[in-house]
Amino acid sequence: MLKVGVIGAGSIAQLHAQCWSRLPVELAGWFDIVPEAARASARRWGGVPFASLDELIDRVDVVDVCTNVTAHPEPVKAAAQAGKAIVCEKPLARTVAECAEILRVCEANGTRLFVAHVVRFFPEFEEAHRVVASGALGQPGMIRTVRAFGFPRTDSSPSARRYADFAQSGGVVMDVGIHDIDFQRWCMGEVERVFARGLLEAGIPRYDHALICLRFESGAIGHIEASWAHRKGLPRTHLEIAGTEGIVEWDSRQPGSMAWVTEAEDAPQHRTPTMDSDHPYWAELAHFLHCLESGAPFRVSPEDALMAVKVSQAVLRSIRTGRPVTLSEFQEAE
Repeated sequence: MLKVGVIGAGSIAQLHAQCWSRLPVELAGWFDIVPEAARASARRWGGVPFASLDELIDRVDVVDVCTNVTAHPEPVKAAAQAGKAIVCEKPLARTVAECAEILRVCEANGTRLFVAHVVRFFPEFEEAHRVVASGALGQPGMIRTVRAFGFPRTDSSPSARRYADFAQSGGVVMDVGIHDIDFQRWCMGEVERVFARGLLEAGIPRYDHALICLRFESGAIGHIEASWAHRKGLPRTHLEIAGTEGIVEWDSRQPGSMAWVTEAEDAPQHRTPTMDSDHPYWAELAHFLHCLESGAPFRVSPEDALMAVKVSQAVLRSIRTGRPVTLSEFQEAE
């Protein structure tokens, strides 16, 4: 049985632990820069609090990195150099250069890295991708997604301050919008250029909001609304994909609304996913274990994770400059 060690003990780590507890692994222990947080997680979920990152890596088979994004590179690269399999929360890193260095270290050490872009495992989004990939919609021409939340924290904790600090979090684009950037690229292919508007420079980080337009190499258009300027406690997600032969859509305000209709069918087709058995965070970790055992490729490749960060950075550049940004010409350090 594989032994899993979790780096970080915040809210996403607790969610991962809940899912690991339902999978055939041993949750061996925890490391956090706040020792009491690691001890509390060990008491709740099992395992032991480790005194250092190196001690945890030495004692486990799988390293699950659940820190804030600016702290991802160190444990991911240390685990890769030790030959451990790695799960890392999204985004892989805060910059494209850091992502590229992580991929280089993983490749040099033959390490398997899975980046947890969980939207690919939400049943509604997974089903929409399946419908597109099946060809039922014909040639996809438009994809529109909405991901709207209140600000992630309501207190003045270090976590809340990190979210509000753009240099650390990347704002709503890298925390929220990156989900849909990855999902849209999964469905529609490579992004050619981006144009975006947002509140990056507005000085009100708790209400950051971005409108993003993607032009794909296929000629298709993507629209993304990513928001922290939404009523807290009532998050909204929406997706809509239109092709030459039909349309698929989902709206969280209408549970069970997953539907698609094609030119060849008179009646809409419906599917209501069973969230109990298709819990997306459980599904992504189960997928990770299956791929480790079988040698199958991960649904999210390290290159996918790097591209999600690269498109996000191009979006932030567009917001700052008010101009479109072409991906083939984008240089992060400009």
